[in-house]
Amino acid sequence: MVKVFPLIFVLLWSSAFITTKPIIDNSDPFSALAFRFLIVAIGFFIFSIYSKQKIIINRKNFTESFFSGVLFHGFYLGGVFFSISKGMPTGIAALIVTLQPILTNALSGPILNEKVSIKQWIGVFLGFIGAALVLGFDVGSSIPILGLVATIVALIAITTSTIWQKKLSNNLPLSVSNMYQALGGFTFHLLIIIFFAKPYIDFTQTFVIAMGHQIFLVSFGAFTILMFLIKKNSASKTVSIFFLIPPTSAFMAWLFLNENLTSLDLVGFFIATVGVYIATRD
Repeated sequence: MVKVFPLIFVLLWSSAFITTKPIIDNSDPFSALAFRFLIVAIGFFIFSIYSKQKIIINRKNFTESFFSGVLFHGFYLGGVFFSISKGMPTGIAALIVTLQPILTNALSGPILNEKVSIKQWIGVFLGFIGAALVLGFDVGSSIPILGLVATIVALIAITTSTIWQKKLSNNLPLSVSNMYQALGGFTFHLLIIIFFAKPYIDFTQTFVIAMGHQIFLVSFGAFTILMFLIKKNSASKTVSIFFLIPPTSAFMAWLFLNENLTSLDLVGFFIATVGVYIATRD
């Protein structure tokens, strides 16, 4: 079962891109994310109580989990949502964030003492090339400075969060750790709303369905699997599967949204798959 977790993660995480736009169209990004992670935190709290997990933890574990949530759910997701809401072309934003495995590989050696082999580097660069072919972007596109800065912040945040998670490797149950991470994300977005943003959510049927998808399948499902994979495997190998997100999202958009799927997308999918296989193979 554990061997199929990376595949399940890719499918669930990729599906989030289909439901992001309906959420942004019906809310401001920070209100949507605050609402999402409030529900997620409550959900993990209920599950932890039901499964008789110890939810009162020491200050060190709380700080580590809470800060990880601020980085991942706050700066990363907030940065991506905000940049797109400010007119950042989705393809360029996704391409910048897709640099994460390369950055993680570069830092996991000196920080985590992980040995990144030449074979892994070859796989990582093939993965990036494949993802770039699928995403593509118009170099003539107008790039809003604020959107660009937010995307770069998101890239740094998800890289830092991944390395942070691996460096901690505390023994908290995943449900408890995820609860405090979700609380960190909620707190971050709540503070943004209080001091900088105007809260707005239109609870249309479209918004409710899209948000329900991101709460249950992405936050409860995909994120939990990701945390499990980071704990069990090297950070450099784990993040390589992120290269499969863009091509899988493109395939899902073709399947469910009737969007175009070009021959270049298929070539990119193949190259990314080969790259991930090389990077993660023992």
